[in-house]
Amino acid sequence: MTQQRTWFITGVNSGFGRSMTEQLLARGDRVAGTARDLSAMTELKTRYADLLWLAELDVTDSAAIRRVVDQAFQQLGRIEVLVSNAGYGLFGAAEEISDEQLVHQMDTNLIGSMQLVRAVLPHFRRQQAGRILQLSSVGGQAAFPGASAYHASKWGIEGFIDAVGQEVATFNIGCTLVEPGGARTAFRYGSSQLAPRIEAYDTSPASMARRMIEEGTSIPIGDPAKMTALMIASVDQHPAPQRLALGSDAYATMHRQLSARLAALEAQKELALSTDFAADS
Repeated sequence: MTQQRTWFITGVNSGFGRSMTEQLLARGDRVAGTARDLSAMTELKTRYADLLWLAELDVTDSAAIRRVVDQAFQQLGRIEVLVSNAGYGLFGAAEEISDEQLVHQMDTNLIGSMQLVRAVLPHFRRQQAGRILQLSSVGGQAAFPGASAYHASKWGIEGFIDAVGQEVATFNIGCTLVEPGGARTAFRYGSSQLAPRIEAYDTSPASMARRMIEEGTSIPIGDPAKMTALMIASVDQHPAPQRLALGSDAYATMHRQLSARLAALEAQKELALSTDFAADS
């Protein structure tokens, strides 16, 4: 029988956050859900009442993150799982991105996720138990032109979670990075943002990402319901899986890029070893 849990999930109004919330409530788990705009949550709140605790939250506001997290633990008691899901994609060449867009991308995807984890850790540590699911992306392991800022945010959060997982394992806290490929959510054509266009980049590979968003004709292969079901199931795995690749496109892309990186490293082995002091030094 599945153990009933309480989950804290950001970005519950759409995408993976919405799908996960619906699946968890349907099986009888409690959800503490946050979003900047909760208007889309009225029907679920009416249907599930006390199983669904809601709070408005903009994850770029660090003080609000701490306040909402503390309120959730105070009012709900024990929370077993954090799902750091809120985020969006910013597309365009690095030179095209405005300063404001760059800062907001990092504040949302990277700093916001870091602050959320930091806010939850004292509670998990006192419980001597907890599980963190951090939504990353195939873009946290592979990089494509036209998405440099997005990749920076996702590669950054992957390094953070990898280190945090080692820091908190002694408190029975597990961390998993979720790396989906393309999924049929509103991420690509709904929440994503484009940088202002610089005409010179029309002939650059960076323009492919812009065209994909503007044309809106590329249909992702991933099923969000299947992906979120596997995210939920991963919490029953012990120890926590360090990474969860979801989607045939994610697997193929990461396998190709990781293999190429390893081959490049091996080609530099003798060069790397040559920089050490001699053994008799």
